[in-house]
Amino acid sequence: MYFKPGGRRSRIAALLTIAATLLSRWLALVTLAVLMPSRTAMAITPAMDDYAHTAWNGQRGAPADVLQFTQTKDGWLWISSPNGLFRFDGVDFERMDSVYGHRLHTTNTVALLTTRDGRLWVGGRFGGISMIAQDHSRVFNEKSGLPRGMVLTMSEAPDGSVWAATSTGLGVLKPGATRFSQIGKQQGLPETFTHQVLFGRDGRQWIALNSGIYVRDPGRALFRRAWPHINLVAMSEAPDGTLWGSDGIDKHYRVLPDAPPNNPAPHAELGGNGALFDREGNMWILKVNAVERRRAPYVGKAAGARELTRENGMSGALVQSAFEDREGNIWVGTSGGLDRLRRIRLSGVKVDTAFDHPGVIADDRGGVLISDWRRPLRRYEASGESQGLKPLSFTCAYRSPDGALWLSNAKARWRRDASGAFSQIPHPEQIVGYDAQAMTIDGRGRMWISVSRQGLFVIEDGVWRKHGGLRGMPDALALSLTTDGAGRVWAGYVDNQIALIDGERLQMFGEAEGLKLGNVQSLLVDGKQLWAGGVDGLARYDGLRWHGVTLAGRRSLRGVSGLVRTRSGDLWLNGSDGISRIANEEVDRLVRAPGRAAPFERFDALDGLVGTAEQLRPLPSITEGSDGRLWFATASDVASIDPSTIARNPLAPPVQILSLLAGDLRYEARSELRLPVGQRDLRITYTALGLAIPERLRFRYKLEGFDQHWQDVGTRREAVYTNLPPGDYQFHVIAANEDGVWNETGATLKLSLPPRFTETGWFILLMAAAALALMAGMYMLRVRQLTARVQERMQERLAERERIARGLHDTVLQSVQGLIMLFERQVRNLPISAAQRREIEQTLDLADGLLAEGRDCISDLRHDSEPGDLDHSLSQYGSVLLRHRFSSTVSGASVPLCPRLRQEVTAIAREALFNAARHSEAKQVALTIEYRDDGFALEVRDDGCGMPAAILDHGKPRHYGVVGMCERAMAAGASYTLDSAPGQGTVMRLEIPAEYAYAGRSSAALFARLRERRRAAVNAA
Repeated sequence: MYFKPGGRRSRIAALLTIAATLLSRWLALVTLAVLMPSRTAMAITPAMDDYAHTAWNGQRGAPADVLQFTQTKDGWLWISSPNGLFRFDGVDFERMDSVYGHRLHTTNTVALLTTRDGRLWVGGRFGGISMIAQDHSRVFNEKSGLPRGMVLTMSEAPDGSVWAATSTGLGVLKPGATRFSQIGKQQGLPETFTHQVLFGRDGRQWIALNSGIYVRDPGRALFRRAWPHINLVAMSEAPDGTLWGSDGIDKHYRVLPDAPPNNPAPHAELGGNGALFDREGNMWILKVNAVERRRAPYVGKAAGARELTRENGMSGALVQSAFEDREGNIWVGTSGGLDRLRRIRLSGVKVDTAFDHPGVIADDRGGVLISDWRRPLRRYEASGESQGLKPLSFTCAYRSPDGALWLSNAKARWRRDASGAFSQIPHPEQIVGYDAQAMTIDGRGRMWISVSRQGLFVIEDGVWRKHGGLRGMPDALALSLTTDGAGRVWAGYVDNQIALIDGERLQMFGEAEGLKLGNVQSLLVDGKQLWAGGVDGLARYDGLRWHGVTLAGRRSLRGVSGLVRTRSGDLWLNGSDGISRIANEEVDRLVRAPGRAAPFERFDALDGLVGTAEQLRPLPSITEGSDGRLWFATASDVASIDPSTIARNPLAPPVQILSLLAGDLRYEARSELRLPVGQRDLRITYTALGLAIPERLRFRYKLEGFDQHWQDVGTRREAVYTNLPPGDYQFHVIAANEDGVWNETGATLKLSLPPRFTETGWFILLMAAAALALMAGMYMLRVRQLTARVQERMQERLAERERIARGLHDTVLQSVQGLIMLFERQVRNLPISAAQRREIEQTLDLADGLLAEGRDCISDLRHDSEPGDLDHSLSQYGSVLLRHRFSSTVSGASVPLCPRLRQEVTAIAREALFNAARHSEAKQVALTIEYRDDGFALEVRDDGCGMPAAILDHGKPRHYGVVGMCERAMAAGASYTLDSAPGQGTVMRLEIPAEYAYAGRSSAALFARLRERRRAAVNAA
């Protein structure tokens, strides 16, 4: 960095100290001024046209009266001014009263320094220095040993010590020290106004004081006065080690550690009041109302001086400082603001006045031929040299395979051979006055030429034939022509048409063949394929059809009027959006996958391009020289670039997250942020510190925990999220510079969005518990309602049962009891044998048992009773009914059945046994009872006469035994089958699952059945 020490005040002090000298010379100066011509009559230094210049005069919060610059390791550009300290990311200025959370000791700042350890040092106009690191800060003042007064400049020594030049003296802070030490008489220096400290490449230390420049050799303790012995207040060292000193007004001298022999009078070799040497060795001289750039040897015409002045846009009249950032940009601080000078990639052809729609065609000697409506034909080289050739202008040009250049306009054609000689061929009289649009030569050596408002002609043996005698040729204007490797002619027309002329054959292409270009303004043969550029973009022909080309990022591609495929394979286009380059590997990918979007590089006004490509004439708007340099024509300029030496920025831009806005609250970015409860809408601002072309910085971000993929947001510098769910997130942003170099590390911010109480797990559990309680309450209420209804129905059933029981007792049982008593009296009076009496008594015992069971049934209708042993009672019942024809079998351990179920099973079994005894005429009836783990089974089988199908299905009329068995089985949840056929006996089988049959055995039976079903499914599979 160079700073003209002290600004206006320091210059006043310097003027006072040299007032005597100026007074002695004023007469000579007046005389010289009279003899010198005015500035308007002098040769004006050319403008700096190989740099892009941007000035800030208060826009976007830019400071005025800029004094010094520095750049910290994180990429921020820091700017001091009397109005405060500012930082700049290339887009926005921000006034900083505190840095990294540490407050500055002053808002009137002058000196700036960034030391190698990354700390920022800020010196104040009224004294004091703020030293700021990320995690701590400190203020140095007179109590800390710092000389009082304005801190003009600060410098870091090779050993890491910090030297501070103030308006009263010089101080140094040694590494590890907590206090400054003052440097003065003990070291051989006068204690006076100190401007600057400089450490030379040779190890010498130079000090600029009001009384001149002093030097100390390496290893020495004392300073001595350097030569020349005059007041010099600013120093800068050239790459060759030469030290230049300025008097602070308008003279630069070479400074030597010792006076040359005979101590000659000093001679000012350059003007200016300060200087900066950049990394390329250029010397930037600060002047009043200008900054001048010179190349080595810096003196004379060989320096190639160029100027940026107030007249061509500099921000202020008084130039006060210059600085080079890490990307090579030059920053100039002025009284009105600041300026940035950046190398541009395109070199413009230097002319006194702008071109008027120039045409370009490269020759075979590394130059380019240019003509326009105002100038005759001239040849230009990249060095800037030019040569007049011929008083003509052309509207189209063509380089033939034999190396000859063809030029044409509305009057004639010219052929320039390899020796440079021109020959003229006039147009036919009917063609004169109409501009030539395009030319090419086919495989038979015939020239095809397109003429505005006249059409396409073929010239053979001096004869012009319209359309070459072919039928079906469009009458529209052919904007572009080319010849492929097979000698065929391709013609691009307005209205999205391309014609292929192969001898006497014609083939037309349009939208049906995939062409969607609008006016076809340029054609390029590329081996076996053809490229076409038009108003609506770019297309490629693969031999079968046309494929449109889209650019990555959905960037536009319009008005393509020039196409070149360079030796390296890159495809260059000149169009309405600027110059575009598609790299060779991307071109190959387009050939393999026509539908993919092609990554590209864009060159436009930021690279020095003035205007856009011509859209009508002269075409094409791009040409490639024999040396590989490309030349581009716009409406008023011609620019060139050497594709092999394009300057690239290898530095990935540092990325920083600036702030987070949640609701109405703004938070400075830290590594972690926990937001208040309920904040769900976020706006995160971030930046990247690329100062060269910040307009081309690209960003991607991702909110980990929410975004599934990276969000490619182009140049946007903020991320917006709405209605985020509570949780922990990490925001990650990365950036790429103008050359696509990505900072993959980027910056991160951890975010914690605490949930509202209604979003917490406790609330969810509470709501779940409340829901369960509500469901339980509703269930209990429902159970109570159902219980009441069941009790009501039970009361009704009990009343009905009691009525039936009374009726049975008073009618049936009493009648049966009377019959039994009557039968007993009759038996006593019968003369029967003892055996017959025993049988009758057994029958009577059975009748008594049935009567007892009847009473039990009646009692059961009134009250629930515990049933007896099922298999014993049924066996006894069958034995009495069937005697020797009956047999019973019981398998499994006897298990009591559910009481209600036992009644139904007993009734079904008795009905089956009774039917077998009464109707089957069976010789054998078998009762089988099975107690299984998975259920209960009962079977009654006889070998009798069987039942007809009608009785089997519906029973006998007015008899309900069969129907009753089925109904009882269904009510019990049993599986009931009754199989019979006439003459084949009858089988009644009853099966009841364990969960219905046995009390307390339902779960085990259910699981057993599920296992059986699963086993059956597996076997079936």
